[in-house]
Order: sequence, then C-alpha cells, then structure tokens
Amino acid sequence: MSLAPALSMPGVGFVAPGAAGGTWYPFGFMSPIHMNEPGISSGMRAISRAIDAILEAGIAHERIILLGFSQGACLATEYVARNARRYGGLAALSGGLIGPGETPRNYAGSLEGTPCFLGCSDVDGHIPAVRVEQSGNVLRELGGDVTLRLYEGMGHLVNTDEIAEVRHITMNALRQ
Repeated sequence: MSLAPALSMPGVGFVAPGAAGGTWYPFGFMSPIHMNEPGISSGMRAISRAIDAILEAGIAHERIILLGFSQGACLATEYVARNARRYGGLAALSGGLIGPGETPRNYAGSLEGTPCFLGCSDVDGHIPAVRVEQSGNVLRELGGDVTLRLYEGMGHLVNTDEIAEVRHITMNALRQ
C-alpha cells in the first residue's frame, strides 16, 4: 500500500492482501518451491480471494491490475502465469517467477495481450536480471504484452519511471 499515494487517481481502488508476519515466504524466491511452502500457496490463495472480492464488486478481470514489489512482485507474476487470462495488467517491480531455474514453466492458458511491466535494477541483490528476463519471456509465451526495463545501478527500490509505467497501464485499464 505504500505505492498507493503515488498511483492514486480517480476511479482507482486498492486491495492489498497482507502476509502474516510481514513476509510471504521465508527463503529467496529462487529457492526450491517446497522450501517456501506453505507461504507461496498462502500468497496465491490471498491473491485469489482478493480478486474474487473485486469480481464480486462488479469489476471485470480486464480492469484488475496485479501490482507488487519484491515478494509481492514475485507472487503477482507467479499468480498471473498460473492463472493466465486477460487482466488489466501486471506490474512486477523487482520480482520474477518463483522457483529455481529448472522449475517447469509449462503454464496453461493465455494472457490475451495483458500488459505486463517488469522493472528491476540490473544489480538488484535479491532479484537477478536474468530471472526478470526469463520471466518476461515466459509471460510473452503466454501471450502477454511485455515491457521489461532494467535500470542501471538502481538497487532494490522503485523509481519514478516505474511509477509512470504503472500509471499508464492503470489509465488503459480504466478504459476497459
């Protein structure tokens, strides 16, 4: 929710599932998935419940943007890949698909042109640039309209260009 003030605009609401203890899973996102359970599954269920509540409020999938930073970005990216369909967008800030490199990425479904923004530092100590690129490729294969930006020397944070990109995706989703 710390990004909400920078992204606030008329017609936009925010739903933020919270992780117990402030962390979704205990180890790095590229650790074997079983080591980060039940946290990953708990996070997937939390996102699913949030989306269900949004849908029950009468807002279509095409107007829902999944946004996250760090662990939230990883969970949002993994959720979108596992539950491929047309969304308003995905904005993964310093994150990527979960699991080690050999994790099967044979996800079903299609993102049907969902705008997907992946932004990260080229030297992020938590998120290797190669994983961001791999995640972008998987989302493209699923039919996502992927924009990927690696920022030189930025570190593990969010910058104004990323905020501008999320606002752009949001404005397009509002038109749906």
